[in-house]
Amino acid sequence: MPDTSPQRSCLGCRQVKDKGELLRFVLAPDRTVVPDILSRLPGRGAYTCCRRSCLAEAVRRNQFARSFKGAVISGAAQDIQSAVTARFEERIASYVALANKAGKTVSGSDMVEDAVRGQTAGLVIIAGDVSTEIAGRLERLAARSGTPCYRILSRERLGDLLGKGLRSAVGILPGGFVKSMLYELDRFRNFVEEGAHE
Repeated sequence: MPDTSPQRSCLGCRQVKDKGELLRFVLAPDRTVVPDILSRLPGRGAYTCCRRSCLAEAVRRNQFARSFKGAVISGAAQDIQSAVTARFEERIASYVALANKAGKTVSGSDMVEDAVRGQTAGLVIIAGDVSTEIAGRLERLAARSGTPCYRILSRERLGDLLGKGLRSAVGILPGGFVKSMLYELDRFRNFVEEGAHE
């Protein structure tokens, strides 16, 4: 049976891919280019690969204006890259909050380490601003146990999402949240690490 997934071209590298693999952008009423990482906003869409370099190239070559057939406000490449990163972080943060509300989290480096050792963590999130020692220990432990592990958000943000003080790490317990979070985390990591995990 032939693949009937809709396909689009990346404005940066021009590769044709399934829409679901690409980042979507739409125009706000003032013609500002807005990232639409959930692909739900109304209006015509323009697409780039899930890579910072493709987005930068699209901005450099003024491809958003061509795609949207008129002048647009996109700002510098760094500005729109930061907007994409912020949207991903918000999306992942919302999942952490939902998982916590459902009682599907453990937090703090010691508790997370115990969960990983006991094979009761389906996913580990390490704050981006923890010490190299703590991050390295958790990453090595997660790698040995085959537990997916990502660095994102800050200790303060993780603590706020959990209704607690600073938190260096959060373990998400197995269940429905893990699959959805892994999808978003992989897209985020591909964006910031130039498609290293595609």
